[in-house]
Amino acid sequence: MTPSARVNATIEILEKARDSNFNIDKVILSYFRKRRFAGSKDRAFITERVYYLIRNQIKINWWLKKLGVEASPRLRVLAGLAFSNEGSKEEIENLFSDRQHSASELTDVEREILKQLESKALVAEEMPDNIKSECPDWIAEKLQPIYKTELKSYMEALNREASFDLRLNILKRPDRERAQRSLEKQGILTELMPYSPFGLRAQTRQRINGTKFFKSGLVEIQDEGAQLAALLVGAAPGMQVADFCAGSGGKTLVMGGLMQNTGRIVAMDVSQKRLEQAGIRISRGGLHNVERKLINDENDKKLKRLAKKFDRVLVDAPCTGIGTWRRDPDTRLRYSAADLENMISLQDQILTSAARLTKPGGRLIYVTCSLFLEENEDRIAALLSRRKDYEMLPISEIWSQEITARGGGACPTESDVLRLTPKEHNTDGFFAAVLQRSMN
Repeated sequence: MTPSARVNATIEILEKARDSNFNIDKVILSYFRKRRFAGSKDRAFITERVYYLIRNQIKINWWLKKLGVEASPRLRVLAGLAFSNEGSKEEIENLFSDRQHSASELTDVEREILKQLESKALVAEEMPDNIKSECPDWIAEKLQPIYKTELKSYMEALNREASFDLRLNILKRPDRERAQRSLEKQGILTELMPYSPFGLRAQTRQRINGTKFFKSGLVEIQDEGAQLAALLVGAAPGMQVADFCAGSGGKTLVMGGLMQNTGRIVAMDVSQKRLEQAGIRISRGGLHNVERKLINDENDKKLKRLAKKFDRVLVDAPCTGIGTWRRDPDTRLRYSAADLENMISLQDQILTSAARLTKPGGRLIYVTCSLFLEENEDRIAALLSRRKDYEMLPISEIWSQEITARGGGACPTESDVLRLTPKEHNTDGFFAAVLQRSMN
């Protein structure tokens, strides 16, 4: 592809992302599936360019607003070229040429924008801190009471590229050092994770889907934070476990491995597609103690028959997903304050329903990838005010039993709940709390 065609492709991908509800990874994948002529170098260049623009979108939008124009995918691409020193003003203008597969020629207004930006730095002194760290205003207001003067550094950590985290198949009783050596022979260099006893970490994204390790189910891609959240469930052989919002089954796989294919896991979700994806992963991982169950919503009549049936109930609740910004940077502009209120209501309904499924003496584990108090501590407090038969267990005790005892790292908190962040723990942002139902 010519440089002009690459610019045009970047604009088209950003336009498709704007007009769809899919995350940027899926948009990019769909775009290139229809354009097999694009070579691997073209795909890599365009993907890197798209992610650069998304990770800097709030700053670029700030500049465009300052110049009195409304941000669009085309203008963001133009501004990105100016800020990243992709050539002189004339060279950048030539990338917009009306030639075949090229973006249309710049207008007089666009030429003036380019002229204004070519001598500017992306990060301006007068920018508010939350703009510099790519944090929307309403989110900064919510997080300020939690992180105070360190908010900027926490947000900057969320805007860095994530590490590439792997989890070994627990069912196979893996040896991490041996797995490291095997992966190294295939050109994949890793290090032991600091907390998860089953995790390996590569610093950059790797193509492992075609490797023997992946195809045989010996390894899965999973953030360390997600591994830890699943381990805190405390699933054990012979148990009855409910994965209430199972999604594509990442945490189901962890729990099934710990149970050594005994007992039963009921993996529930409202999405047939996600459950089908879970089925593929479950089969590849060698699990046969998992029952997938499609439910209409958290009040599905099927759930009544499951009341008080489970030793463990995991609620990996839908949330605003702030903690996943490293992997899904477009998420930061997908939600509003009104969406947060709707999410809180849904989380309360899910917790109310899930709490009915736990046996007396059993545990309910609540997990989100959010950093908001409103989606985390406040939801636990609300449930405990409604359900006097539940109490919170200290997370450090559960961690010691389920993670440290298996060779993992020490618990990073003395709090009753777990909060993981990219800044402090180099994981996605996660929250976890463990509640126990009384025997009465």
